[in-house]
Formats: sequence, C-alpha cells, structure tokens
Amino acid sequence: MRPDARIAWVTGAAGGIGQATLARLVAAGFHVEASDLDAAAGQADGSVCWSRLDATDEAAVAATAADIGRRFGRLDAVVHLAGRVGRGPLARMSLHEWREGIEVNLTSAFLLCRAAYPLLKAARGTLVLMSSTNGLNGGSALSGPAYAAAKAGVVNLARYLSREWGADGIRVNCIAPGPVDTPMLARLDAAALQRLVAATPLGRLASADDVARVVGYLCSEQAAFLTGTVHNVSGGMELD
Repeated sequence: MRPDARIAWVTGAAGGIGQATLARLVAAGFHVEASDLDAAAGQADGSVCWSRLDATDEAAVAATAADIGRRFGRLDAVVHLAGRVGRGPLARMSLHEWREGIEVNLTSAFLLCRAAYPLLKAARGTLVLMSSTNGLNGGSALSGPAYAAAKAGVVNLARYLSREWGADGIRVNCIAPGPVDTPMLARLDAAALQRLVAATPLGRLASADDVARVVGYLCSEQAAFLTGTVHNVSGGMELD
C-alpha cells in the first residue's frame, strides 16, 4: 500500500460495476477494502483487500467497519454497490420477497452509512450510494416493486445525509443507472434486451465502466462541491 494512498470501502465489489469501480479507484491512488458475499470472485491486486460481507448483517457490517478503523483510522470514500433486483407483479410477490428486496437494497445502505460515519467524518470523506432509474420513474415488473421502492429510498437517504453530514465535511451523492451490461441482465431474454436498447436514445446499454467513471468522479476532488446530487446514468432513457 502506498503511504499516500487514500482509503476506500466498496461493497458489492465482485459484481460487474464493482470490478470496474475497483479499477477506477486503484488507478486514482486509492487502497480499496472490497466487500462482497462472493469475495472469492474478486481478482487479487496489491491495492485491494477482499473480505466476505453480507451487507444486510448488522453485526458483520459493524465488524468490518471496526476492522477498517483499527487499521486505517479513516475512510476517504465509501461506495455502496451491493444490491439485487426482484420481479413483478406485486400481486404475485410474497411478503418474504418484499422484505428481502427492501433489506438488500435499502436497509443495507442504512447499515453501511451508520457504520462508516465516524471513519468518513475523520477524513471529511465522500459517500456514493447506488440507486437506479427504477427509483426515479417507478420501475417495472422487470425488477419488481420492492426494488423500485428501495431504490427510491436510497435517493432520499443520500439527500437526507447530505444535509445531516454536511457540517462534518462529508459529501454524499447518488448514482441512478439505467440498464447496465453486466451479468445481472442475464435474467432477460434477447427480445427484452433489445427493447431496452431501443428505449435508450444513445442506442446502447451502459457499460460497467460508464457507471464506474461517475463513481470515480464523485470520489475525486473534481467533485469537491457536489453533495446531495443524483446522477442519471441512463443514456437518456430517463430524462431529468
């Protein structure tokens, strides 16, 4: 680890967007603590330390934050990417599926934010939360009602925290991507994918790096006066 390295914590780091985000942060000089349920899928790198984490487990999230605190005493950036889509329609959704969707996509963000706060405060750091265009436009049966509701909650959690934590020098921002060309889309057939492409004015799906570039920007000094913002990375599928 470089002596001048900034410290970042990324959850959901083994996914497509996660791997692209790690590459961006490492290139920017960060040492990254990478957490995922499937940590074994992570690619080894001298600037990345992997740990297994269920982001809905309160004790595990707190323990991971405490471990980072013991080793570094601060966090310059936290990027919460852990999440999971569901499916619709609502009438066919069980209570278990609803609760799971809210837990994975929204409660996990709450747990991470609460655990990371003292370390972000120590560094006057930055927090990036991952929402979705589903959280802006109401979503669809492709991802389900719990996902749409949870991702809308993530948007307002970021806005709320930007005000509460502003006096501590912590910037809090949110990214709301449209469909991203990662393994998460493997659940859709070719016709559904083509409809998504056709609905995007730029004529393609986002790549994982399209999203990671925005994460990298928000974690950089170039975004030093941005907080409480929601970045619509949808190629025009969703218009602000």
